[in-house]
Amino acid sequence: MVERIKTILLAHSRQSLPLDGLIPAAVTVPVFLKEGEWNLILTRRTQNLRYHKGEIAFPGGAADEGDASLLETALRETEEEVGIQRKDITLLGELDDIRTMSSFRISPYVVTFPYPYPFRVCQAEIDEMLEIPLARLQYEARCEERVAEYAGQRGKVYYYYYRSIVIWGATAKILKQLLDLIDFRAVRGYL
Repeated sequence: MVERIKTILLAHSRQSLPLDGLIPAAVTVPVFLKEGEWNLILTRRTQNLRYHKGEIAFPGGAADEGDASLLETALRETEEEVGIQRKDITLLGELDDIRTMSSFRISPYVVTFPYPYPFRVCQAEIDEMLEIPLARLQYEARCEERVAEYAGQRGKVYYYYYRSIVIWGATAKILKQLLDLIDFRAVRGYL
């Protein structure tokens, strides 16, 4: 149930990071019920983008000057990238800020929306929108932790391997936190 997910996320003590020269960015972690099972929306970014070309990502991006908050950034980007309108989104909670090796500070917001939904994928930014059942991802995917170096910095990098999909980097780190907090087999049910 939605309330159980909200309660779990509310009980989580969110870790906020200082900007310290990082680029502020935000993403939504869109979850929805489909046939009684929680699913997740991810995107495969096009090769035309400036950052993170071809990677699997959550809808989101860098903050614009006109954004009133990072939540507004996440909602604006989600509407632009996959067509989920702000009025249809319910905020469930927040996860920890993530620092990327490419100098972004990402604030993730877990949200839900009614399904089925008339998605409108932005072809200029998104090659593919993926719908993945969370319980299957949680219990069937293989997760690896590696140490990587980028621009002289070393850090942990997570990789999820699910069928032919490879999720890594900041997206995998956000996903790992979500899956560590919530057992999606236990929160089956309808909105």
